[in-house]
Amino acid sequence: MNIDFLLRAGRKHNASDVHVVVGMPAVFRVDGEIVVARGDTLNADAVRALAYECINEEQKRSFERDWQLCFSRTFGDHDRARVTLYLRNGCPELSIRLCEPIIGNRDELGLPTIIDDLARKPSGLIVVTGPTGVGKTTTFHYLIDRINEEHRYKIVTIEDPVEFIHTAKRSIVIQQEVLTDVRGFYQALVHVLRQDPDVIAVGEMRDQETIYTALTAAETGHLVIATLHTPDTVQSMQRIVSAFPQAQQDEVRYMLANTLQAVIAQQLLPRAAGGRRVLCTEVLVGTPAVRHTVRENAPHKLYTELQSGRKYGMITMDHRLLELYQKGDITYDTALSMARDPTTLKERTA
Repeated sequence: MNIDFLLRAGRKHNASDVHVVVGMPAVFRVDGEIVVARGDTLNADAVRALAYECINEEQKRSFERDWQLCFSRTFGDHDRARVTLYLRNGCPELSIRLCEPIIGNRDELGLPTIIDDLARKPSGLIVVTGPTGVGKTTTFHYLIDRINEEHRYKIVTIEDPVEFIHTAKRSIVIQQEVLTDVRGFYQALVHVLRQDPDVIAVGEMRDQETIYTALTAAETGHLVIATLHTPDTVQSMQRIVSAFPQAQQDEVRYMLANTLQAVIAQQLLPRAAGGRRVLCTEVLVGTPAVRHTVRENAPHKLYTELQSGRKYGMITMDHRLLELYQKGDITYDTALSMARDPTTLKERTA
């Protein structure tokens, strides 16, 4: 057994992830559930051999220095995987995300209709947010693919790692991988601005330097698409501002208000009938009222704008949960457990 064998097996069984841990056979995540494969239990030597099979000498030195490593790997004809290497009890283990081989259309992915309009914005900031494993990267690449199909632009992406390869359609797409092509998001962003880009796609806004440079790029006429780890749209606004010291927050709030095009928050929910999970999205659009609320530091008012902004394409997570339940895509218990306001949801389904 080797890594490519495990990855091909994961793809065959429609797994989203493959986990290689000491003391168990290989583990797959299928439709959100952990499934233990049939086979021999892997001991520490076997797992270490699988881990070191994946990496070159430079990556090995980096892993032994930092005790963690993330990189991309190809397998099969055109498949890619994101490999995360970490230590447990001093032994390396692997968590591997199988990348989607193709980007589906909007209906297949369950994305909101406004997503295509957002891909046509000439400048500003679009944020895709949510916890780990909810399809942020898929939405991120869907936006890039739509722009690639419709515009003659130069698109530069900074990713950690590159999970989907874009071929040139109407645009040219330059994809740079952290620790392969660039040292980090912030360092890459500074140089990207000198590369004549129209669109800059940032795999993750991790720190204040990256956030500030992304906002600056959006202010200077570029369209910036970025991902963030926050549970909903309003908390994304707060997370961006709170990444900075108090003395700088007013400036950042002003930059955010000037550039915000939209925030898309995502969750993946179990399907009522089983099978592939259902995407649930909350969308906050950067209308003049929303931008004013951000500028005035009144995050509690953003929920009101979100609830009243249907004509602009906005939707709350609770409203989308209700729609998915009424369509039969998710169960009542799922809708209730994920709702921000379960009491109101109960009243609407009574």
